[in-house]
Amino acid sequence: MSTHHVLALILVVTTSTCRAAYADFDYGGMPVQINRLLGEPSVLTLRGRVDSSWYRVLNRQGCPLECDCPIQWPSAMFCDNRGLFYVPTSLSPKSQYLFLQGNSIAALPRRMFENTTLVRWLILDHNVLTSSQIDNASLKGLHHLENLFMNYNNLTEIPSPLPSGLKQLRLAYNRINKIGPGVLDNLKNLTLLLLHRNQLKVIGEADFKGLQSLILLDLSHNSLTEFPAYLPPSIQQLYLSNNSLTALPGNCLINFKNLQYLCLSHNKLTNDGLPSTVFNTSVIVEMDLSYNHLTSIPMVHESLQYLFLEANIIEAFNTSSFCRKVGPVSFSKMKLLRLDGNRLSYSQLPSDWVLCLRVLRDIYI
Repeated sequence: MSTHHVLALILVVTTSTCRAAYADFDYGGMPVQINRLLGEPSVLTLRGRVDSSWYRVLNRQGCPLECDCPIQWPSAMFCDNRGLFYVPTSLSPKSQYLFLQGNSIAALPRRMFENTTLVRWLILDHNVLTSSQIDNASLKGLHHLENLFMNYNNLTEIPSPLPSGLKQLRLAYNRINKIGPGVLDNLKNLTLLLLHRNQLKVIGEADFKGLQSLILLDLSHNSLTEFPAYLPPSIQQLYLSNNSLTALPGNCLINFKNLQYLCLSHNKLTNDGLPSTVFNTSVIVEMDLSYNHLTSIPMVHESLQYLFLEANIIEAFNTSSFCRKVGPVSFSKMKLLRLDGNRLSYSQLPSDWVLCLRVLRDIYI
């Protein structure tokens, strides 16, 4: 870890193969990074943990009655879990971190944030926001906004326009059924986009066109029947679990030069739908194909280190799936291989498997 950046991670308990479980306030199921050197506040609620009257005595900047404004984080307002039906109107113009999750806020009017244009984090998870009640200009003036969290609402569309400085956009657990033309075009700095647990069926050619810096994209738990063909090549982590994929195009991974993690679990993939070269990419480090309909181990690149194939219907172990040839410098880099929940036993392993998988640490059958 760099000495110039001290990061605190609020970790989410992992209970699934692909990623974290979803708690009441999990910010979309991904850890939230906090840079203490920048004075970024805790993302844990203060409700019930502190006496707000104490803050009000010591904090001379004033604070809405609906919120807590800790003196150690003078630019933060904790207005979460207050039963609010609206965003407080007396927000401090110096606010940079605005926590509004866990309320019953249904709308964002046009001038809602016109006096709080310095906001960097806006957290609106677990409200009842609808797309029709979000004014097109309500977020446009937040030129400093970097993190926008709107998980667990009733959105059917992605709010637009969005500030061009966004780095994280978390929209999980909504009802979004389409991206919309040009909605994301100006988000050249966006690195994380959460769209899991929505109702997306198709990803259009131009839907992610402007996302030049995207690193993590989560499209799991949607209704996709085809592998999205037009994704940003900058992606390093791609989640497509719990969709209805039955096949993959042979060239679907060719343009990803930095893709390290690919999750395709809980789909309907079969060997007939997987071209032999589809996973022949040297950049992927970890891949999850568990809970599909595979009858044999697909061919993977020798550089793959972690492979999850549990809960398929695989009946045979083929060394050629991991090694095209075996020699002093020709072998698989696999460290972890999960094959449990298939129709295999240890007695079915061929004699040459230890030569191919010579650096393997763990195998489950």
